[in-house]
Amino acid sequence: MKVYKFGGASVKDANGVKQVVHILKLIQKEPLVIVVSAMGKTTNALEEVVQCYLSDDPDCEAHISEIFSKHLSITRELFDQPSHPVFTAITGLRQGLSDFIRQNKAKDHAFVYDQIVSYGELLSTTIVSHYCSESGIDLSWLDVRTCIKTDATYREGVVDWTATQKAIKSAINPKGMTLTQGFLGSENKHNFTTTLGREGSDYTAAIFAYCLNALSVTIWKDVPGVLSADPRFFSETVLLEHISYNEAIELAFYGASVIHPKTLQPLQRKEIPLFVRPFNDPRAKGTRVGIGPDLKPLVGCIIKKEQQVLIQLSALDFNFMMEDHIGNVFKWLHTYQMKVELIQNSAISFSVCVDNKYNRLPELVAQLQKRFKVLIHPRVTLLTLRHAPSKMIQSATKGREVLLRQESGDTLQLVLRSMD
Repeated sequence: MKVYKFGGASVKDANGVKQVVHILKLIQKEPLVIVVSAMGKTTNALEEVVQCYLSDDPDCEAHISEIFSKHLSITRELFDQPSHPVFTAITGLRQGLSDFIRQNKAKDHAFVYDQIVSYGELLSTTIVSHYCSESGIDLSWLDVRTCIKTDATYREGVVDWTATQKAIKSAINPKGMTLTQGFLGSENKHNFTTTLGREGSDYTAAIFAYCLNALSVTIWKDVPGVLSADPRFFSETVLLEHISYNEAIELAFYGASVIHPKTLQPLQRKEIPLFVRPFNDPRAKGTRVGIGPDLKPLVGCIIKKEQQVLIQLSALDFNFMMEDHIGNVFKWLHTYQMKVELIQNSAISFSVCVDNKYNRLPELVAQLQKRFKVLIHPRVTLLTLRHAPSKMIQSATKGREVLLRQESGDTLQLVLRSMD
């Protein structure tokens, strides 16, 4: 058994779906689990539906119509017959979403988010599955929510590995092909839909691989493999042919966008290799993550995170920053859902770089100002450099003010502000 994962960029249009079929036909005789994400920017569009619904925006139905219109347009490019069963299936999904919006009484954002956003993956896998069958590929469509069981932490479901493994082994034909959704699960008690966190489709692939003792996981991307830096920001990048599990976990932890942070740990436990390969060149080797050297070739790697916030604290009474002070800070960071990217403390100050992903910074600052002097640096850039030579560091910081620098082993982190 192998596991393939196709991301949203891979299935964003009709040509992408056709390329999926082309790739699957290259290995049609092998047992395979195929994990598919929502098409293109569908998740973002469904997030707008969530906001409209919770704010009683009358444009909610118009947003839904636009999403389904785009999917129907793609479907019409793939299927000549307007009576094809795929159109009935899409109509059923539209009805299911409308029924939820009409009947739901809960206003909890995280719960509503998971129930609505899940329709992206249900739509994409319905279309891809029908097109595979139309193209002569024999596979089964599986609702992943019947297999991946989680707790009731909506938007960040914690996997119940015992229940999940039992369900997956029962549902998967060990000699056939199965197509299912990434990102989704369901909570154990009431079977309401949960999600595994943004970009969680990679994690879904790893869960299936772990539970099935798969030979490998392949993530098909619109890049040649894992690069030493994001080519959108840095012109000189190198394809990494091989990355060790530990090095890949380090890169993922610091925010490398090619691999989801939670994906690697279950694979490492069973030494299942992960391949990142180019979607448009399926015979290219791409990058292998597994047992072996940390990096091949051994080059400097850069991870860039923009729109971060640097918070610098000091005691109001010029006292030392003691454990109770820092303990309160961490408690409030958790309460106000700040993703901590970097911390640094001295005897009289404490600095933390955070991702204000839930837009709760004003609440946090109001709480902090009761106990500390607070200095906020918004819209800063966090650079993480691994194995970086001095020339690379100089190039990365050119024209920028370094607000904070922290170095440990092979890792250098810099919080930068533009000097423009």
